Amino acid sequence: MNSKYYISVITAFSIWGFFSVVLKSLDDFSAFDILTYRSLISVSIMLLVSLLLRPKALKSNINLFQSQTKQIKRRIIFINAISGLFLALNWYIFIYVMNNVSVSATSLAYLICPILTMVLAYLILKEKLFKLQWLAVVLSCIACLLMSLGDFINLFYSMIIAFTYAIYLVLQRKNQEMDRFLVLTAQVFFAVLLLLPFFSVYETTTEKTPFFYGMLLLIAIVFTIIPMFLNIYALKGLNSSVVGVFIYLNPIINFLLAIFYFKEEITLLQGLSYLLIIISIIIFNFSSLKNRINRRRAAHI
Repeated sequence: MNSKYYISVITAFSIWGFFSVVLKSLDDFSAFDILTYRSLISVSIMLLVSLLLRPKALKSNINLFQSQTKQIKRRIIFINAISGLFLALNWYIFIYVMNNVSVSATSLAYLICPILTMVLAYLILKEKLFKLQWLAVVLSCIACLLMSLGDFINLFYSMIIAFTYAIYLVLQRKNQEMDRFLVLTAQVFFAVLLLLPFFSVYETTTEKTPFFYGMLLLIAIVFTIIPMFLNIYALKGLNSSVVGVFIYLNPIINFLLAIFYFKEEITLLQGLSYLLIIISIIIFNFSSLKNRINRRRAAHI
């Protein structure tokens, strides 16, 4: 029984689902300020974790990297540098939309992100999509068209968030050689390097308070590092396809918070669009869920 792995992945995506509650408390601060300090604090803690708590993994991965050919080394560095760029873009746009547009727009982004990821993987990596999955893609497109009729701005920002994270996920499919946590540490480090030139010239009129630093420390530890650790741990005992199903916990919790906690209004057209997207998600994952159930039944015979 892999209950501990299921608990880990459910906890990870549930934590991310409640991220909006903390992030909205920082409305007075710019998205760039939040992004920069989140990245700096996160990478500092992650480097300490790698050095002090995971020295064996660090050493073995350094040796593994050094054993690779020059071509593979360049590919690993290039993919992780580009991944850092898209991660920083995704975090920035997500924070901006959450605090300046709407919470529901961010939940929509991560509802459509897995399907968009598979479409990009099909176009870029030539991965196969089943006929039923193409039906789900068509339904998602119809839902997005309906959404654009009622609220184009929300859809526009949702698509940008979904696209930047989908590109990031597609890049990770060709980034499997090294330890996941160390790879993520390197990516956040690259993101910080990209942000540093802007940080040196960026001027803000909002004074940084102890509350700001306290909340950013909370975001770095509770909403960045802990769920990432749990996600990595879950992947040790569960297939990535199983973990992928639980990603929908995040936007569902976020969407419920948008309606019941932040009191955002959802029109009938938006409600219909969300319903179509949920149906498309079920259809999209139907084949893999059916195969998993059949394998379990076969194992018990």
